[in-house]
Amino acid sequence: MATTEQDYYELLGVSRGASHAEIKRAFRRLARELHPDVSDDPDAGPRFRAVAEAYEVLADPERRRLYDRFGHAGVRSGGFAPMTDFGSLSDVFAAFFGETLFGTAGQATRGPARGPDLVAQVEIDLGDVITGTTLDVRVPAARTCEPCGGTGAAPGTSPVTCSACAGVGRVQQVSRTILGQMVRSGTCPRCDGAGTIVETPCERCGGDGRTIEDVPLELEVPAGIHDGQRIRVRGAGHAGVLGGPPGDVYVTVRVRPLEGVERDGDDLVVRTSVTITGAALGTTVAVPTPEGPVEVELAPGTQPGSVHTVKGRGLPSLETGRRGDLHVAVGVRVPTNLTGEQRAELLRLEKGLGESAYRGADDGFIGKLKSAFR
Repeated sequence: MATTEQDYYELLGVSRGASHAEIKRAFRRLARELHPDVSDDPDAGPRFRAVAEAYEVLADPERRRLYDRFGHAGVRSGGFAPMTDFGSLSDVFAAFFGETLFGTAGQATRGPARGPDLVAQVEIDLGDVITGTTLDVRVPAARTCEPCGGTGAAPGTSPVTCSACAGVGRVQQVSRTILGQMVRSGTCPRCDGAGTIVETPCERCGGDGRTIEDVPLELEVPAGIHDGQRIRVRGAGHAGVLGGPPGDVYVTVRVRPLEGVERDGDDLVVRTSVTITGAALGTTVAVPTPEGPVEVELAPGTQPGSVHTVKGRGLPSLETGRRGDLHVAVGVRVPTNLTGEQRAELLRLEKGLGESAYRGADDGFIGKLKSAFR
């Protein structure tokens, strides 16, 4: 866990000679990562306060000079007291940079804000990857409260202007320190930056202006999708604040594996085995695929480890729709428990075959070796 006594430059991840712009960029990045509004890490709060304190010191030329010369003791003796309550992430950006997360901040009250995004997960079969599919998904999402229209006030009433900030949504505090007069601006604690107060809250939403509902979502899963890819459904997330646009839903698609079938990009790989006589004489094998068993003809003289390709029986490309291939890797089963008569038969057969019967038997391996080197 970060502490306030840790070196300020290390906290921000910058060098001691970093420019003001580099220090500002470092803090912006860490603020977005560590603020409790966006991080579930239990240590995020203390770490955020530490990097905020570091930025307050290093962004001020006089405080930075004192810190560089005397360390933490120099800033403390200069009357510096770090801010500890930053409100929302937007408030942090307004307080430090004079801007919101998305641009310059004015002096008006908090306006409409985009609703947060949602995440969900679905599972499909490998066969669904070939055709694509449509799924019915339900996600718990905030929706604008119908009785109050999102104002949070009970029907027939309206929010009133906050007396603490006169409807501005922000308050300022002026303090004198050894370094001079300091003006700090922050979110109004009474109205939480809204500029208005709901005196009679809506019974249904309790004054929030939104309610949580189980929202149905029709998800179009395209053919060719890969395991772990996400689909973005625009406008299906949480409702915005004060009439702002809704967020999005990001759905992670998990593809259930099919026993005996491996996926390699848009190709499929299966393994099968035949007897030594089947390999020598040729045979037909049935291999599993997402569309059901497929029969594959093996030519006489099939070698162990050879791979037979069936064009166009793989998965479709997500970009082009063109299907990959099905690759069948062949193993050969050699008998291990022979009777004396069977051994004698094999020996007689071996003597009668001669070297000519094995001509080309190693071509497959040599060909693969050459291809690997190429």
